[in-house]
Amino acid sequence: MTQDPARSVDAAREYYNSADADNFYHTVWGGEDIHIGLYQSETEPIFDASRRTVEYMAAKLKSLGKDSKVIDVGAGFGGAARYLAKTFGCEVVALNLSEAENERDRQKNKEQGLDHLVTVVDGNFEDLPYEDGSFDVVWCQDSFLHSGNRGRVVEEAARVLKSGGEFVFTDPMQADDAPAEKLQPIYDRIHLDSMGSPGFYRQKAAECGLEELEFDEMTHQLINHYSRVRDEMHKKRDALRANDVSDEYVERMDKGLGHWVDGGKNGYLVWGVFHFRKK
Repeated sequence: MTQDPARSVDAAREYYNSADADNFYHTVWGGEDIHIGLYQSETEPIFDASRRTVEYMAAKLKSLGKDSKVIDVGAGFGGAARYLAKTFGCEVVALNLSEAENERDRQKNKEQGLDHLVTVVDGNFEDLPYEDGSFDVVWCQDSFLHSGNRGRVVEEAARVLKSGGEFVFTDPMQADDAPAEKLQPIYDRIHLDSMGSPGFYRQKAAECGLEELEFDEMTHQLINHYSRVRDEMHKKRDALRANDVSDEYVERMDKGLGHWVDGGKNGYLVWGVFHFRKK
């Protein structure tokens, strides 16, 4: 498979705009976040674990306050953006390529009285529509894997950061020594021929003038999360049908979640929180 950056963007937008995907994530995750959670038990609600990831990442940003400007790239339903705005009083841009998710995001911002702090933008993180040095923080959760040009994504994140600004993100990654053939089922699922790896992100960040502050590797949480989503999907099968999520989609999701769990258990995948600062 040839990795076509333009096609990867179109494929991700088409997928997350689909009624199946939009309704699935909203029903199973709880409508705020669609990202990997930090679980304290095997039965903990996905919503609670996902919110804990946001809190964990935010705690790394010691200078975050009402004068801070943040951009969340690949923002999904905008749960992280709302948390940051509500907790710290900062301005947040929630940039995301799915118009369907963005409409839910805007509605939730209005419902929670946060639309004066959170601006939802239809956009692509490979081409951020902002000037150099526009933001104090670039934030992303589990979205970069959908890009066919992850080097460009890191370049754009570094470009829009102010000097001294912070870049914090999570991403399902392939291990630096993972054999490509073992990951083919996952590549097929994300319509690409590779994933980022810790080594790739470290090298690219350094090239872009980003200093690594820390990497908290927590691959066990990737395994926990996709196992938990799979269980919840089965429990909510009637609700998914009621929300017009097709049986075919659920069957594909069930198989795909199994690939993620197996990849993590076999040591082919890595997940954790990267934290960089622009020099």
